[in-house]
Amino acid sequence: MNRVVDVLVVGAGPAGLAAAARLAAAGAGRVEVLERERAAGGVPRYCGHPGFGADRRGRPLDGPAYARLALRAALRSGAVVRTGVSATGWAGPLTLDVTAPTGLERIRAHAVVLATGARERPRSARLVPGTRPAGVLTTGELLRTAGTFEGERGVLRERIGRRAVVVGGEPVARHAVGALRAAGVEVAAVMTELPRTAQGFGAVPVLTRTSVVELLGRGRLTGVAVRGRDGRTSVLRCDTVVFTGDWIPDHELARARGLAPAPGTRGPVTDSAYRTAEPGVFAAGNLLRGVEPAQVAAAEGRAAAGSVLGLLAGRACPAAGVPVLTAGPLRWVTPGLLGPAPAVPLLVRPDRRLVRPLLTVTQDGSPLRRERLRGEQAPWRSVRLGPEWTSGVDPAGGPVIVGTEEYAP
Repeated sequence: MNRVVDVLVVGAGPAGLAAAARLAAAGAGRVEVLERERAAGGVPRYCGHPGFGADRRGRPLDGPAYARLALRAALRSGAVVRTGVSATGWAGPLTLDVTAPTGLERIRAHAVVLATGARERPRSARLVPGTRPAGVLTTGELLRTAGTFEGERGVLRERIGRRAVVVGGEPVARHAVGALRAAGVEVAAVMTELPRTAQGFGAVPVLTRTSVVELLGRGRLTGVAVRGRDGRTSVLRCDTVVFTGDWIPDHELARARGLAPAPGTRGPVTDSAYRTAEPGVFAAGNLLRGVEPAQVAAAEGRAAAGSVLGLLAGRACPAAGVPVLTAGPLRWVTPGLLGPAPAVPLLVRPDRRLVRPLLTVTQDGSPLRRERLRGEQAPWRSVRLGPEWTSGVDPAGGPVIVGTEEYAP
């Protein structure tokens, strides 16, 4: 079946739903959202902890409540949200092949917004030796299982296990520990290759500068071989290991359109208007670089919707062009291109823990801004640099370089 819509949004997480809500409310025509999972809302659906803002009465929201509100806003605005529907490839510049419960479809749009989000790197991509036993999970898989069988402790212990090791030191590891405990699973240890972890693991032993070197067991996991900071290898007995963090953009659809991933982020390069290199195709949210808070992704979705509305209205938009790159111990920066707006905020992620770093922005060797940040910057938390950091950029100049110098007392 071939159909035509005005805007096709791929992904019904915070960015996609926010984009759809603004577009539909602004009268963009038929705005259709495709979500491959059975329910809309994205990762927040599985996050039963606060930290997702507040409702209109000021009551704090957990992830499921946030997801419900985001979906409700999109539907009330007039967007069509379809779940269990996957975009499988491109049949043309703005035409997607889709697999739905009702069969195959080919949908052409005047604009496409990619908001496919991010996922944790699975065990297979982490190159951990060993067999393929049951009991090896990511946080997402753990939370989905816990949500599906909530309240059925016997089933949870059967499906998840009885004694777990959590790999990773980012805040998401803390959520994995909470989910395991809620399911009645003993947490033997949290381990990370980092020298320091996020806080809040309670009485669970935390092993830093430690890595998993092998998964043990056939059929079911029986333990993990770990190498500690002293170089010695030992075995931790467990029937479950949860790999956390190490987020990567869910960029398969973007790459299928020929949108090369940006260095560092592995997401498609966009300009300040969330335009990709493909005319009419926009990208927003965690697809751009991995996980940021839902509110950040939603704000990007709304901003991308503004650019889509400009396109639909026929407003000319100058070509973007000034690349933004990182230097030193910085993992990535977004957006990857500056323009068409003269000055925009930057989101920068450290590659490791930095203490009172001096951040610099230069172009063609000339300083645009330098400022020493207070305190520590953790590798799992981004630094937002306001638009003043990019004021003065020469649109005809060379790449803008964001660098850092570490504090030397």
